[in-house]
Amino acid sequence: MLQQSHLIEQTDDDWRTPEQALLTDNSIEILRFAADAVTTGLAVALVTLVDIRGGGARALGAQMAVREDGLYCGFVSGGCVEAAAAYEAMEVINSGNDRRIVYGKGSPWFDIVLPCGGSIMLSIHKLRSARPLLAVLAALERRRPAGLRYNPQLQTLQCIVPDGKTGWSGECFDVCYRPCTRVVIYGRSVEAEVTAKLAQAVGYDVCTSNSTALRTASAFIDSDTAVILLYHDLNRELPFLQAALGATPFYIGALGSRQTHLERVQKLADLGWHGRDIERIKAPIGIFPKARDAHSLALSVLADVAAARLSSIDKEKIS
Repeated sequence: MLQQSHLIEQTDDDWRTPEQALLTDNSIEILRFAADAVTTGLAVALVTLVDIRGGGARALGAQMAVREDGLYCGFVSGGCVEAAAAYEAMEVINSGNDRRIVYGKGSPWFDIVLPCGGSIMLSIHKLRSARPLLAVLAALERRRPAGLRYNPQLQTLQCIVPDGKTGWSGECFDVCYRPCTRVVIYGRSVEAEVTAKLAQAVGYDVCTSNSTALRTASAFIDSDTAVILLYHDLNRELPFLQAALGATPFYIGALGSRQTHLERVQKLADLGWHGRDIERIKAPIGIFPKARDAHSLALSVLADVAAARLSSIDKEKIS
């Protein structure tokens, strides 16, 4: 049930101005912020984007965590409603009653306008325990998918094994989380070094050929991993490429021209790899051709990885 704000009933002594504690839209950081606060005795509300009408700056399931002292993190829009949502979350903390609110078209708050022209619905839940959040964080640390299921009627939150789909499931709303994207980079070259630095800046979990030997490759490559091969020598590349083909990464990309890739394909075929396996390799690597310097190549490669990651998540939601 939608509720009008009661903030106008607050006295000056009760008023606290929300303030952004850290600038992040990373789910792990948001859940950790909330769990740490609850563990230390602070009251916290979790704000979740549960419906989008028209356009939206964030995906369904985007979240904020708001502490009783007004410090918050996370985003549910492009920055248009976060402060207002934090006020509402503080009100939920004070009252102890969860609520849903709408911003944008059809909202009672006509002065809060979404540039996209649509509307969003937020569900605000006062956390009773840090356990569900800690369970999700523990699963993600083990590189296992995890989820939170919120029941607005019972005002409960529980950790679940997700089916890959964020959204309403009957009367409950499920938020599904994937482990941090891991990027395994093979190649002792300037291209590999620059790509690793940029991937770290993006926030990916980065493993390089210096830290990931062939004998341990399988332990690092899972379905949330992208494998990037930046060798200038097919023979040096081949053992790592075969390790990637024997695993389940969502992306395999290899450096080289189209002619180089034809030679690569032939080598793999001679070793007994099937065409459907070889087709998993993106070569030449990247989203635009003929990147002639390391920085352009790194941008091209990581943009390709990001696009493949989104595509793999979308396929999971459909299946």
